Amino acid sequence: MTGDHVDVLIVGAGLSGIGAACHLRRSCPEKTYAVLEARAALGGTWDVFRYPGIRSDSDMYTLGYSFRPWTDPRAIADGESIRRYVGQTAREYRVDEHVRLRHRVRRAEWDGATARWTVHAHRDDTAESVTLTCSFLYVCTGYYRHEAGYTPPLPGLDGFTGRVVHPQHWPADLDHTGRRVVVIGSGASAVTLVPALAERAAHVTMLQRSPSYVVALPSRDALADALRGRLPQRVAYQLVRWKNVLLSTAGFRFSRRAPALARRVLRRAARRHLPPGYDVDRHFSPDYDPWDQRICVAPDGDLFTAITAGRASVVTDRIDTFTADGVRLSSGTHLPADVVVTATGLDLLVLGGMTLTVDGVDVDPADTVAYKGMMLSGVPNLALTVGYTNASWTLKADLVAGYVCRLLRHLDRTGRRVVTPLPPPDDRRSPLLDLRSGYVLRSLDRLPRQGRRTPWRLHQNYLRDLLLMRYGRLDDAGVRFSHGTDGPPGPADARHRTPPTEEC
Repeated sequence: MTGDHVDVLIVGAGLSGIGAACHLRRSCPEKTYAVLEARAALGGTWDVFRYPGIRSDSDMYTLGYSFRPWTDPRAIADGESIRRYVGQTAREYRVDEHVRLRHRVRRAEWDGATARWTVHAHRDDTAESVTLTCSFLYVCTGYYRHEAGYTPPLPGLDGFTGRVVHPQHWPADLDHTGRRVVVIGSGASAVTLVPALAERAAHVTMLQRSPSYVVALPSRDALADALRGRLPQRVAYQLVRWKNVLLSTAGFRFSRRAPALARRVLRRAARRHLPPGYDVDRHFSPDYDPWDQRICVAPDGDLFTAITAGRASVVTDRIDTFTADGVRLSSGTHLPADVVVTATGLDLLVLGGMTLTVDGVDVDPADTVAYKGMMLSGVPNLALTVGYTNASWTLKADLVAGYVCRLLRHLDRTGRRVVTPLPPPDDRRSPLLDLRSGYVLRSLDRLPRQGRRTPWRLHQNYLRDLLLMRYGRLDDAGVRFSHGTDGPPGPADARHRTPPTEEC
């Protein structure tokens, strides 16, 4: 049993955890901190996923950190390049020296009398229990389970004699050269896997129960290429970053305000990339509106190219049962397969699986309300990173990290020790995430909720959040600052504060 204390304890050493540590290093250099990472390496998502073709589905000028330019000419980058970028950033800011690998956080206990968290972790390499204390707990674990992905019940799977793999645990020894591959799924993983596997497989079939929107985007950014070498690197990076923020925001707003028109635009775009007579309505026209689920990206139209070349195909149908050598569908069609890839989604995991108690009372995240999308009502001195569902994860992660640094400086400046989010003054609640993706719908009852007005409303709007989190008031109606001896607030505390006037 070992003990330690830091001002800020960051949980998770992925894209957002390393970014959080760098923000602390830049904006609060006097603060002590440590980063606990359950895995044996940095990188988070980009260390977990190693399947063929793994890449970002967001441009790297917004998925990259605001303070460290992305210099690779590819705007949509492969997983290895992103993992390398995270590691290089950690070394450049020397935050890698503060990372403790193979430390899996099990629980965290808040003590209002001392205004400290006691965090209990398990070292997977030595089987030791490790206890640390911190003044502020910063959770950057993402929201899905690293240990296992989601696989639905698949009838007859035990009788299949080929290889079955999940993208989240891609085996290094799998050689798909010259083999028949069926990829089950229609989300980002499937859209990425199919063209990558089709380069060497005999044929790849993407088997989907229902289609997704897929848009072809260039893998390089024309403005970035035009500015490269003509402007200072940081200036060019910020210009391209803001161009992409504004375009993605405009695209999302357009889709929400005119969904029928957005559907037609996406349908026509897909048709232009596919062979004449291709059944776009069946295979690439979902029954939901754009951005009810994330729109999948095909860099340079690689999925459409593989389909047009005959190396890949899309089948929209339901599985009847697996056979010894393939999959029989509800329509009676049989898909022969040597390898089946279950790209069937993620399993959400709140707070990295850790449990929380506040002054001896267990916290159920589902009973809390998110404050500014980054803190939980009734839980003092804790922040978490939940990135955007309609834009790059890091855009929100950077804002949260900057806000945490503002909070820490405010506490120091005012002599306070504790900041506790309050619940909204009314009882109106809605799900934290507004996506209709399966992995979200399966887990809504485990996630925090959101309120109906600022600062309890999750806007999914970078420009709005930028004003709120970088320039907005810290001491607003949604939080209470204290010296830490008066206990956590209850619903009554919220009623004594002036509610915000902005109705969203």
